[in-house]
Amino acid sequence: MMQIVGTAGHVDHGKSTLIAALTGTHPDRLKEEQEREMTIDLGFGWMTMPSGREIGIIDVPGHRDFIGNMLAGIGGIDLVMLVVAADEGVMPQTSEHLAIIDLLQIPKGIIVLSKIDMVDDAEWLAMVESDIRSAVKGTCLADASILRVSARNGNGLDALITQVDKTLQQLPARTDRGLPRLPIDRVFSMTGFGTVVTGTLLDGTFKVGDDIVVLPQGLHGKIRGLQTHKTKEEKATPGSRTAINIAGIHASEIDRGCVVAKDGQYSVTNRIDCSIRLLNEKGNTLKHNSSIKIFLGASEIVANCRVLNQEQLNPGEEGFIQLELAAPISAARGDRFILRRPSPAETIGGGILLDPQPKNRHKRNDTGIINRLGSLLNGDPSDLLLASLAVNKFQRISELISSVNLPEEVAKDALNACIKVGDIQILETNHSDGFLASNTTMAATISAITNTVLRYHQEYPYRRGIPKEELKTKVNLPAKVFQVMLDRAKLREDRNSLSADNFKIQYSSADQTRINHVLAQFTAAPFSPPFSKDTKNELGDEVYNSMLETGILIQVSPEVAFTTDTYQIMLQKLRDRFGANPFTAAEVRDIFNSSRKYVLALLEYWDNKGITRRIGDEHVFR
Repeated sequence: MMQIVGTAGHVDHGKSTLIAALTGTHPDRLKEEQEREMTIDLGFGWMTMPSGREIGIIDVPGHRDFIGNMLAGIGGIDLVMLVVAADEGVMPQTSEHLAIIDLLQIPKGIIVLSKIDMVDDAEWLAMVESDIRSAVKGTCLADASILRVSARNGNGLDALITQVDKTLQQLPARTDRGLPRLPIDRVFSMTGFGTVVTGTLLDGTFKVGDDIVVLPQGLHGKIRGLQTHKTKEEKATPGSRTAINIAGIHASEIDRGCVVAKDGQYSVTNRIDCSIRLLNEKGNTLKHNSSIKIFLGASEIVANCRVLNQEQLNPGEEGFIQLELAAPISAARGDRFILRRPSPAETIGGGILLDPQPKNRHKRNDTGIINRLGSLLNGDPSDLLLASLAVNKFQRISELISSVNLPEEVAKDALNACIKVGDIQILETNHSDGFLASNTTMAATISAITNTVLRYHQEYPYRRGIPKEELKTKVNLPAKVFQVMLDRAKLREDRNSLSADNFKIQYSSADQTRINHVLAQFTAAPFSPPFSKDTKNELGDEVYNSMLETGILIQVSPEVAFTTDTYQIMLQKLRDRFGANPFTAAEVRDIFNSSRKYVLALLEYWDNKGITRRIGDEHVFR
């Protein structure tokens, strides 16, 4: 397992020199960096620890003008070395880097008191260490060891290496959910190779030959080669510093902050829901609709901040915000980030991403939204599953497990527990990746379907029910979910129309009187009934169509309709009379003492329905 160590600290406190002493590789790769003796961009080194583990070390710039570059490298590390020069002590960027480390909740840390060869005064060193202890109090480095080191003469290096190795052994293995994601912190082109990107692989594995996508652009390519610490690899594992040689995408199409992933596993968003904590510094407020910069992964994006449930956050306060991003990003629940003001450039706080795909722009004082975000922040795995289903009502098993950003086995165990107690229901029991829904969603959806049908009955009381496709469109459900919901809603289905189980068409007394009058006319001349246009004029279109829907009448042509009873009598009589023998329209006319217009309409209807087949001027039953 590869693990990553990062440095942090004020400019010129010896971070790069320390890495060079530990690894034998000076991390300042740019000519300008070497000339100015100051790290501008990210640098890298690597070494083998006494335990045999391989580690990578990221050197980040300490100068405040390059904080953005620092943030691009610090997010994916396992352990941080906060470097403080013995001759200067805690300085402005020491404090800012420390704040960033604490906001990102870096798992482990060691404090390196560097340049001890520059100080002979023991009291001064003790005072500097005391200042450091005061500075880290209340942060994630509060209990970190302080080691005195000189990179120039080697004093303390062995103890530092031992402490780093020991601390890294205490960390659990990186989560592997099978969803590889590499935020790009460097991109360049190499002659003979093409596009190369580097970053820390946060999850899953990449293999040579894998098809990949670069987000948010959606650029598709293939992994031509992989390297870790300049060594060719066939596979990159979670937590490793990885260089990927990509075929099919030009380096000019990719920027720092893009993400390499596998197609279909991560989405792109312009809106995220977050929990945030502000630094406890005077004047450090975050007002609703503020413009801020978010640093997430290796990306740096301007965003509009919508403060939820209050008008502003004050120094040291925690709360929920929704960020509207000026450019799309790809991120996952649980990602940590830093917020900085664009001008003057300063860190104001940081937090954790709770929902990378909120569907809507939230109402700021919606209690339901605040409760849901609280569940996402504080909930156990079961709460997270239910919170995800509260937003995306119907999800397949794989989608739900992926959405909560937990180890797969943990998510599956929580899902099985929810199913067992009945909080979540499987809608397709015969499908290994079937749809799921919470009990709340099930009840709400069944109610919505039933109410839609009842409203249709109120609007169209003379129709037997709502067409099935129309209902599906109105409730907007996946086809398989829709069918399950219909079964549970206990609706009556009749010729592809759906009605409430107890629904029955009841005509008004006036309409029933007109219907009786029309039916009397049909009874008086069953084989030569009134033409449809006359019947419609008397009944109105809605009542007339109702008689067709309910089967009182059968429309055989635009002009001609018979009662269902008469239609069946005519059909049976002709079958009995002719059997398999052909017959003509004139013969039918004579049998029923009807006119040619009615007979031709009936025979053409039967031909089109496949009841009869026309042969010249004759017809025969099929």
